[in-house]
Amino acid sequence: MKFTLRQIEVFLATAHEQNISLAAQRLSMSQSAASGALKNLEDTYDVQLFDRVGKKLQINEQGLALRTRAEALMAMARDLDQALLKHADVGPLKVGATLTIGNYIAVNIVAHFMREHPEAKVSLEVANTTMIAKKVLNYELDIGLVEGEINHPELEIIPWHQDELAVFCSPEHALAQYCELSDKALTRAPWILRESGSGTRQAFDWAMHGLLSQLHILLELQHTEAIKRAVEAGLGIGCLSRVTLEDAFRRGSLIHLPVPQRDFKRQFYFVLNKSKYRSSGVKQWMALCESFYPSTHPNISPV
Repeated sequence: MKFTLRQIEVFLATAHEQNISLAAQRLSMSQSAASGALKNLEDTYDVQLFDRVGKKLQINEQGLALRTRAEALMAMARDLDQALLKHADVGPLKVGATLTIGNYIAVNIVAHFMREHPEAKVSLEVANTTMIAKKVLNYELDIGLVEGEINHPELEIIPWHQDELAVFCSPEHALAQYCELSDKALTRAPWILRESGSGTRQAFDWAMHGLLSQLHILLELQHTEAIKRAVEAGLGIGCLSRVTLEDAFRRGSLIHLPVPQRDFKRQFYFVLNKSKYRSSGVKQWMALCESFYPSTHPNISPV
């Protein structure tokens, strides 16, 4: 074996940053050392992994062909390193979660995970489904927890937990006294909704199939709490995960509006890069998620 793990680290950091100076900073090494490591790797195998355009290094076809295996190699090396260290059996874990899961579910799971593994370094990034999928694909996240449907040949999508959306309004709203809402009532009300690209909006659009073109969408907001505040202020009605609304329903600051003719059930998913090595930390994280919120697909095992 003629390459070193350090050279592979430099190759991957450069692929991510597209700049040797930024790659060196990422690895806490000098620019000259990083440049030397990359040049030695290319010279040793008589291969060019990047196209050099000014100061920018753009990974080429040969580099792309090697990147997946290089990422898997480094993941396995890190896992082995942690296994060899007596005091640390779980390495760094980078988790991505969509807004509903991240703000209302994942934080509690992170806290429990760190109590079980006090040596673990866990980072949690919260974004919409599209962004989480993109970062899992680009090896920036070890695992994603999403609430939207994804279809990509390089991603492994594992059903996790079933959720349900709920339509709601303020107690003073004219619809608050209704026992249930008809489709006609849904088309007359102004709506405050999540933005396109979010899992919540995707599920809402599916539930409203056949009515979408008739709905009056007054506002589209990126944050769940902003939607709740806007609805509390009487600007319109909203639709969010029940998980995000339980406290408000209990306090009476928001009122649930039954819509029995529409199906608001949806699925939460684990999202993994098919080519990325699944570390023990990822497996333990998935098992913990399952213990908190059991899978509705018992025949599918995340580990």
